[in-house]
Amino acid sequence: MTIVTLSGSLRAVSSNAALLQAAAALAPPGMQVVHYTGLGDLPAFNPDRDGEDAAASAPGPVRVLRALLGRADGFIISSPEYAHGVPGAFKNALDWVVSSGELVEKPLLLLNAAPAGGQHAHAALVEILRTMSAQVLTEASHISPFLPRKLGPEGRLDDASAAAVRRSLAALAQAVTARLLSWPA
Repeated sequence: MTIVTLSGSLRAVSSNAALLQAAAALAPPGMQVVHYTGLGDLPAFNPDRDGEDAAASAPGPVRVLRALLGRADGFIISSPEYAHGVPGAFKNALDWVVSSGELVEKPLLLLNAAPAGGQHAHAALVEILRTMSAQVLTEASHISPFLPRKLGPEGRLDDASAAAVRRSLAALAQAVTARLLSWPA
């Protein structure tokens, strides 16, 4: 199964990206984790640039994002909170895939690296992603932050955090497997 990670941060040294890297290192056998790194390349969402033939008319970076998300079986998102909400660049990325539907019915985890907790952004993301018909695994997601100081020098989580992320990844794998098995033959 292929899982795509999305960091809501544009920072070069992002605790969200570091958390997603640490989670990838904990992935169970059979789970391939691919990191999306093109957030800063996306133009501002404009429905006029996303015509009836979205596959051909959307800007190049948008086509890349959609293709990657379309091949994914599930997702992991870690996003900072800015002004009690989702960062604009990340909301922009989500806006580009509302109508194209790459997230529809696919399992998705939310992990939190925000030192202050990020409760507002978490709640906003859950609302946005459910509106987009993603299968948000709320019970397996974490609003309690995996603080950057919990990452060791090699980017590994402390034992308690690693155990929590492993449980979340197992829940994601189970949801993806259930979804794949429910598809008509």
